Amino acid sequence: MLRLTDITLPLDHADTAINDAVLARLKLPPGALRSLSVAKRSYDARKRGQIQLIYSVDVDVADEAAVLKRVAAEKKPNRVKVTPTPDTTYRFIAKPAPQQALRPVVIGMGPCGLFAALVLAQMGLKPIVLERGKQVRERTVDTFGLWRKKVLNPESNVQYGEGGAGTFSDGKLYSQISDKRHLGRKVLDEFVKAGAPDEILYVSKPHIGTFRLVSMVEHMRGVIESLGGEIRFSQRVDDLLIDVDADGVRHLRGVVLASGETLRADHVVMALGHSARDTFAMLHARGVYMEAKPFSIGFRIEHPQSVIDQARFGPQAGHPILGAADYKLVHHCKNGRSVYSFCMCPGGTVVAAASEPGRVVTNGMSQYSRNERNANAAIVVGITPEDYAEFDPSGSPLAGIALQRHWEEVAFKLGGETYEAPAQKVGDFLAGTPSETLGAVVNSYTPGVRLGDLSTALPRYAIEAIREALPAFGRQIKGFDMSDALLTGVETRTSSPVRLTRGDDGQSLNTRGLFPAGEGAGYAGGILSAGVDGIRAAEWVTEAMIESGTALPT
Repeated sequence: MLRLTDITLPLDHADTAINDAVLARLKLPPGALRSLSVAKRSYDARKRGQIQLIYSVDVDVADEAAVLKRVAAEKKPNRVKVTPTPDTTYRFIAKPAPQQALRPVVIGMGPCGLFAALVLAQMGLKPIVLERGKQVRERTVDTFGLWRKKVLNPESNVQYGEGGAGTFSDGKLYSQISDKRHLGRKVLDEFVKAGAPDEILYVSKPHIGTFRLVSMVEHMRGVIESLGGEIRFSQRVDDLLIDVDADGVRHLRGVVLASGETLRADHVVMALGHSARDTFAMLHARGVYMEAKPFSIGFRIEHPQSVIDQARFGPQAGHPILGAADYKLVHHCKNGRSVYSFCMCPGGTVVAAASEPGRVVTNGMSQYSRNERNANAAIVVGITPEDYAEFDPSGSPLAGIALQRHWEEVAFKLGGETYEAPAQKVGDFLAGTPSETLGAVVNSYTPGVRLGDLSTALPRYAIEAIREALPAFGRQIKGFDMSDALLTGVETRTSSPVRLTRGDDGQSLNTRGLFPAGEGAGYAGGILSAGVDGIRAAEWVTEAMIESGTALPT
């Protein structure tokens, strides 16, 4: 197969245009293509009203070697590149040994834990998965309890439960990670097998949406169980069993559950979410190496989706191929801070994402259709461990959690202590005037918002930075700083506040047998990258099991 990249065509091109462009580029006669499939489709919207589609395609032709030789001999470079199609097949690295003494354990069933467990199960290693929350449909009922009734279940919510925090999101399936082994393709292939639309394999910014993710997660759970994996829900890990050998090396020997049960294990994937604060504290108390890491805090902003569509796509707004428009913005402020858009949800809603009583947290979500009236995104300010000292002068790696909790408690109080969120119109926020009534933008956040003044909802440096950034964003996207756009606070869970640092073999720097992975460990950001990290973790566990004789190389 040959891959042709950067084939540019009009938005409304003829059905035969791709085929014709390939034949022209390869200088082949009609009928010479044995097959053609789209590997990727994106668009270039830099010129409003003249949006173009950009394709990468895989084709099968006779005598590929001769075609490649002829292309290589061209004297004038051509914008459309021709190369052999990369091999994206995933290959398993092990099979079980005849006597597998202890099964590998995976803690957490978000995207990272899900794929770690799936790959281990596909290699016949029969993992045990421990998830502190509930099955995804039961969890959905509990999550709606906060959204609709203002009742928070601290063990079953947006953050905790089967599918992880990504279940209640836009279901974005793209990432900027380096992926030379095409592990992202493995993630997408498994999602398609679980019921995702085929288009996620080739569109440039694939997404699924919450309702589809629910059934997909259930399907993947069934696959893991059918391969001998065991999944236990409502099983929080409260302690570790650690031995220290004669050389002073720490070895993980098992975990202790909240029920008091002890589970022996020599290989444990710690696939926590970014909000597993009590587990971070336990790991720190047990001496597992970790360090504070940067993250970001800010507000959610809502606009009419039509405003974003028109600003990005102009007269071609509403085209079915383009769908609801997104954006990505960044501004470097005079005070040295950077403000950027994060987790943009076209045609979506702002959701309550608290996991602890007495605190308010926001996040964004949208369905596959992306047809809600508002666009929303987090507008966040980067912060570093130096900013955490005010909230925990001890220098603990958990200091970022103290900062998060402080501002989440402030938001809870500003919202009236009912899990409503504090909110303010952009025009009032920029003018320093409390908001008293909504304008053209109706809030999507449930349980609801309490209008007022957000100037005390974040640190002063963050407020100053966001006030500087919004007009700058308005110069990039017309209407972004419209006075009736709505800010809702606070967004504090952009990424993990800690990193469970690991070595090249995937194991904790100071605790052998513990494999930190995914978003909570500080090694992923989003569904796709977390899934990829889960695959890596499964491979690291497998390599360690091969070394110990409890797995065999393929």
